[in-house]
Amino acid sequence: MNRFWQGALALIASAALAGTAPAQEIKISHQFKANTDGRDKAVRVFVAEVNKKDPGLKFRIYPGSSLNIKPVAQLDAMQAGTLEMAVYPMSYAVGKIPEMSIVIMPGTISNLDFALKLKDTPFYTKLQQVAEKNGIHIVTWWWTPGGFASKNQAIGGPDTVKGEKMRAADPTFESMLKAAGASVINIPSTEIYPSLQSGVLTSTLTSAETFVSMRIYEQTKFATVGGDYTLWWLLQPLVMSKAAWDKLTPAQKKIFEEAAAKSNTYFAGLQREAVHKMEEAYKKAGAQVRALTKPEFDAWITLAKKTAWPEYEAKSADAKELLHLITSVK
Repeated sequence: MNRFWQGALALIASAALAGTAPAQEIKISHQFKANTDGRDKAVRVFVAEVNKKDPGLKFRIYPGSSLNIKPVAQLDAMQAGTLEMAVYPMSYAVGKIPEMSIVIMPGTISNLDFALKLKDTPFYTKLQQVAEKNGIHIVTWWWTPGGFASKNQAIGGPDTVKGEKMRAADPTFESMLKAAGASVINIPSTEIYPSLQSGVLTSTLTSAETFVSMRIYEQTKFATVGGDYTLWWLLQPLVMSKAAWDKLTPAQKKIFEEAAAKSNTYFAGLQREAVHKMEEAYKKAGAQVRALTKPEFDAWITLAKKTAWPEYEAKSADAKELLHLITSVK
């Protein structure tokens, strides 16, 4: 056989092999800073773990909204099947999936260990069902603790937010703040810094990670974070389009789940450090830093149970069940 035919046959064989095992490219979008924010770092851990077992799955990460999809709109893109994956703060979904307010509901998460434990409960199963019913699949279980920061005054109990122009990231959480006398503005975390800078906001609630990676300490002088009583928790997982998830083989789904478990452990470690890094960043900036006291925390929870909880339960039967399930976990 001459070299021409040898080469032709090699090309045919290569094309046939490619046809039976095409390389898949999965786009991952998020709004956070590359190689700085823990959410971006954890994405890279997840991808590395998947590729150890399936190098044929190709990922392309688009940090800092570089795919030109706005943070909230990533959900629309995943539901439409034009985006495969995103790191998605689940409170951003409440406009289309009201039940997702449960993942930021004040008074339901006591600490990070409790949040991680929820992964093996009926609450998780129900939350995943609600997500899949709405075209997305929750891949990782990344929970972020947060806190308050203000330009004007130290934030403690409900009586200290009267007159504040505040961001909290969720309508039911905001109903509690309104009852305490704050005015609220619902914006993604990428808009917190300029909104504080311009005076549209005077204070905010967000994750410890975001306070540091987006340098919010430059625009606020008082921080309430750390200690034993954290009011603000949010699930910010790696989420996948249900259509893209369904295209994975059973073996690939297992690989994703194993990689997710590794990333969950890694991310939890980062969150334990994130609170300390936020405290240090604020102190270094010359700001005042304090934690919520138990009486202040209890006052917020009492208010939440009169405002945010019943408002959430009224949204749907699924919402009522999710609140019951999360508050039943011991």
